[in-house]
Amino acid sequence: MATYQWKGKKHTGEYLTGEITAESYEQVIEEIRKMGVYLINVKKKSEFFTLSLQGTKEISPNTKISDNNLIVFTRQFSSLIESGVPILQGLSIMIEQQKNKALKGILTTIRKNIESGASLSDSLRKFPKVFNDLYVNLVESGEKGGVLDKVFKRLSVYFEKILKLKRKIKGAMIYPIVVLSVAIGVIVILMTFVIPVFANLFSSVGAKLPALTRDVIGFSDFMRAYILYVIIALGIFIFALRAYHKSESGKRNIDRIILKIPIIGILLKKVAIARFARTLSTMVESGVPILAGLAIVSKTSGNKIIEESLMQTKEDVSSGSPLSTALNKTKLFPPLVIQMVMVGEKTGNLDAMLAKVADYYDEEVDNAVNNLTQMLEPVLIVFLGVVVGTLVVAMYLPIFNLGKAING
Repeated sequence: MATYQWKGKKHTGEYLTGEITAESYEQVIEEIRKMGVYLINVKKKSEFFTLSLQGTKEISPNTKISDNNLIVFTRQFSSLIESGVPILQGLSIMIEQQKNKALKGILTTIRKNIESGASLSDSLRKFPKVFNDLYVNLVESGEKGGVLDKVFKRLSVYFEKILKLKRKIKGAMIYPIVVLSVAIGVIVILMTFVIPVFANLFSSVGAKLPALTRDVIGFSDFMRAYILYVIIALGIFIFALRAYHKSESGKRNIDRIILKIPIIGILLKKVAIARFARTLSTMVESGVPILAGLAIVSKTSGNKIIEESLMQTKEDVSSGSPLSTALNKTKLFPPLVIQMVMVGEKTGNLDAMLAKVADYYDEEVDNAVNNLTQMLEPVLIVFLGVVVGTLVVAMYLPIFNLGKAING
């Protein structure tokens, strides 16, 4: 038998500490749970469960980690909490086995803050680049409701599905980017090295060139003379566009134009609806108030127009409008989404209905991405063929004419 010191939290938010005599950590955990207290830390009296922090550097609040590292941490920490391991012991285990230096430093700082009396959610909030508002608010809700294990499990599932959605979009962009890069590379090589050879040949012969050939040679001369200026101008344009996009009005105008682009705009709307439904479903299921959930969801949309529409939805809901009515006013959500949200509100299963909407639009995004890829493939191939074919014809037309003149 040994004496253990423990620290826990009641459902009311009140922190408690005490001592208990037991045969093992497991028995202490079981006894504290019977008291209706959520266990934060437990250690043997006069014995400290600590981790050597030698060589650990101070971690900046702006430190970032990859989505994969965040998902792995959330999933593993969820398993530890679900198994009854107290938070501090769970963090110590995660720190000890962590290979990523940035995440190891972040977890070490979080552990220090909790040991100093801070809550887990407040400790996570100090690293906004890693743990966003959604993450922190769900953890805070889990702490208050004593369901932290369930919250971390929901977070791991949520981030896995959001990452899968991101990968679908990035995967769809790889093929056209590669083909366009090859096309531009081929055109530059032809214009810079091949066309000048033909131009010198035609000049030495003194033959009259067809209009198409003269235009191509003229464009080649322009590229060779001004290519550096074109690259600089393009760089300045991209820099100015990015700077403009960072401003409120610039981001609003550019995002509005993007949403109006055929096919691309529809795809982005479906992605935004899937993300909105998934995020709000997770928050409602975890006990986060709907107004707080809408404020957070609006920031995760990735589009200024959609963000402003969702913020207006929040204002309408706070004024007493049902969520379905407020969403319908935005004109961004299809009737199917509105109807499912309305059913969810009437039956009290809003989180479940939103989850179904998210699953449906995940499939819609998948289909849209596949259709976009299938459509772009022949278009890009035809584009590349037309450009290269035009250059080849332009260079061989004078040769054909010269052959006819010799034969004549």
